[in-house]
Amino acid sequence: MASVTYLHRRDELRTYFDRTAVEAWRRLTSNEPLSGIRATVRAGRDEMRAALVSWLPSDLHGARILDAGCGSGALAVELAKRGAHVVAVDLSPSLVKLARERAPQGLSIDWRVGDMLDPALGAFDYAVAMDSLIHYEGPDIARALASLGAQAAAGVLFTIAPRTPALTLMHSVGRLFPRGDRAPAIAPISGRGLARAMREQAGLEAWRLARVHRVSRGFYISQAMEALKS
Repeated sequence: MASVTYLHRRDELRTYFDRTAVEAWRRLTSNEPLSGIRATVRAGRDEMRAALVSWLPSDLHGARILDAGCGSGALAVELAKRGAHVVAVDLSPSLVKLARERAPQGLSIDWRVGDMLDPALGAFDYAVAMDSLIHYEGPDIARALASLGAQAAAGVLFTIAPRTPALTLMHSVGRLFPRGDRAPAIAPISGRGLARAMREQAGLEAWRLARVHRVSRGFYISQAMEALKS
């Protein structure tokens, strides 16, 4: 069952991505020229997406994959191009609409608006959550992984905001912006802290952390992790 803290942050994220930042995310994820901070974030996200995709089989025909927090749909498209049937879900109707409009024809993608942890989404071979858990504290990430793990037979790929001096500084600077301009706060966590939260979470007894990959591009710092059943 989702915690009160998860539900509260989820609602904040829905408001931010569906109202406050729709145009900013449309530009960030487009082919329009960018400079400065936004350019580093785009480059970092592109590198992270490529890393996560590289951890999956090159031929995904017959695989069913959950894109948990699909945003504007770039990851879902890459997975579908490899042959997967992708269920791509996001809290923001505006971003899902944008993703659907951008996606090439002929790909097997089922676009959904809703909670990425909804068990009604069904069963999958893999679940991928790129930058959709970075706003949650360790216990809520562990609960989310238990939920995703119950639906994904082969593994869960996800990212966290790693606890680094640079990211901590960026987080502090972000608090200086006017409230209306702030993105929802990220929640930096160490790999050791996440592992501890996972050990304490029911439903993850058979799961372990495997590969790790960090991407640091200017204002984009994120760490990919792979959770597998032992």
